[in-house]
Amino acid sequence: HMNHIETAPGVALPDGRWRTRDIVVTAVIGVAFGVVFWAWGLVWAPIEAALGPGRFLFYAVWLIPAVLAPLIVRKPGAALFAEMLAAAVSTLIGSQWGPDTLLSGFVQGAAAELVFAFTFYRVWSFPVLALAAVASAAAAWVHDWVLYFPEVEVTTMLAFGAMMAFSAVVIVAGGSVFLVRALREAGVLEGFAGGQV
Repeated sequence: HMNHIETAPGVALPDGRWRTRDIVVTAVIGVAFGVVFWAWGLVWAPIEAALGPGRFLFYAVWLIPAVLAPLIVRKPGAALFAEMLAAAVSTLIGSQWGPDTLLSGFVQGAAAELVFAFTFYRVWSFPVLALAAVASAAAAWVHDWVLYFPEVEVTTMLAFGAMMAFSAVVIVAGGSVFLVRALREAGVLEGFAGGQV
């Protein structure tokens, strides 16, 4: 039984089929981060009050599933699935942004998915993770600009965007690598390619 499709001698495309454990792990990440998103939403107002524009340095907590899930399961759709599920769970618990949370989850997951698709889900180096995280942040930035900050000046929005991008590299890409290493050492990632980062 071949786990991949041979396209040419020595060249293999990754297996796009989802195993049961891929679905379970991605779902667990989605649900867990749905709770995190909800809790982060509760503290967002105090963070905003304390830090003002500096809050955007912590924005990327909402983007973690879009990189963490694909880094572990390495399957097409993992970024979108995990981010959408997290958004749905936080909405069900009671996100103050209501159904728009689902649109946010979609654009954030889809943007990261595009970056991984460009590598054919084969390259999991830190620069690729960082690029996927920044793409997710950029999608969130555009979404939020249109819906929440239409009156804000371009220069201010560019500053917000720069902070979100920085946040994405540190919190999403860096945080995902840290979490995967911790999970691997805990023995949770047996049978996952992501256990090898």
